[in-house]
Amino acid sequence: MPRGRYSLHDPHDHTPLAEEHFHCAPGPSGWRYVSQLTTPDGDHRGSVDLAIDELGRPIRLEVNAASWQVRGAALDGVTWVRTDPTGTEATEGNIAAPGFTGTSPAFLIATTRLLRLTPGAPATRVRLLALTDPVLAPRTVDQAWALVARQEHATDSGPLLVDEYRITALDTGEVHTVHIAGDVVLSAPGIELEHLETPPSAFEEH
Repeated sequence: MPRGRYSLHDPHDHTPLAEEHFHCAPGPSGWRYVSQLTTPDGDHRGSVDLAIDELGRPIRLEVNAASWQVRGAALDGVTWVRTDPTGTEATEGNIAAPGFTGTSPAFLIATTRLLRLTPGAPATRVRLLALTDPVLAPRTVDQAWALVARQEHATDSGPLLVDEYRITALDTGEVHTVHIAGDVVLSAPGIELEHLETPPSAFEEH
């Protein structure tokens, strides 16, 4: 069960945004990721709880930030409920998309499980529901994902397979590179892995 800490920063000006303390693990039905976020000053900033099935579909999602909460799941696409800080109003939504995305590294792992890309294959287009900071505002995004390379790196605990993905935002043409090993993001725009207590888990391919 990987357990560790990511630092999150603004990908454009590198302003520190948060520390994300996480643990995650594959299970019989898929994969689960749980994290707590703190501000650079150490105050509580939010939390993420994401469970996906073996095909990468979100079985359950609960995200909290700035007193806002979003709960969601794969249901006729993805369905979600967003609750305001006072708890007096809740807005529901549904779009024809296979998953969610956002600032947490959990969403990158979930999308790789959803797409199951092959190294060197043409890019795959995917539509996701993004929960945007700081108030988890829902926004539909279209991306193209390509698995550019898969390389083996020697480590103290044995060989580690690292996947390099190229992600293109189809609305802006912006291209990002993401490095992932198993169920841990090694690096991505706005994300740095600061500490990892145990090696990444490897997914069994079905």
